[in-house]
Amino acid sequence: MSQFAALSYLLLLGGLALVGPYGALAWAESSALLEKRQAHIAELELQRADLSNNVDLLDPENADRDLAAELIRENLNVAHPDDYVMELKPRH
Repeated sequence: MSQFAALSYLLLLGGLALVGPYGALAWAESSALLEKRQAHIAELELQRADLSNNVDLLDPENADRDLAAELIRENLNVAHPDDYVMELKPRH
């Protein structure tokens, strides 16, 4: 009887190793999810680099005039009388 219980336990462990949530069959799904998340992390790192660059350009001691003017016009809807406004459709 103890041999049957031990064999059943080993078969259960083998089955879980094959089809369990962390088993061999779930490996491909986990790999695809990992690649997807790594791509998302790379995209977020690019956004972080852009934001860091903007922070550096907007240093109160030495602000970039072009970026400051762009942000003022974008956020406050301020424009010179001789400016032309062109609305572009988003790429998304």
